[in-house]
Amino acid sequence: MSRVCDICGKHTITGNKVSHAKNHTRRTWRPNLIKVKTEMEGTTVTLKICARCLKSDAVTKKV
Repeated sequence: MSRVCDICGKHTITGNKVSHAKNHTRRTWRPNLIKVKTEMEGTTVTLKICARCLKSDAVTKKV
């Protein structure tokens, strides 16, 4: 399962966790993805979109 937003393309990024003693260990930041059913061209489609795209009304939820 890929962790990518189907609308904007936001995906997992990596970096360093830095402790108070300045020790660096690798970590990941994952996007807040939500599965949403929507209607596209007359068919119902399930998309994985980030919370920002859902909040900005880029996609309307099908009830």
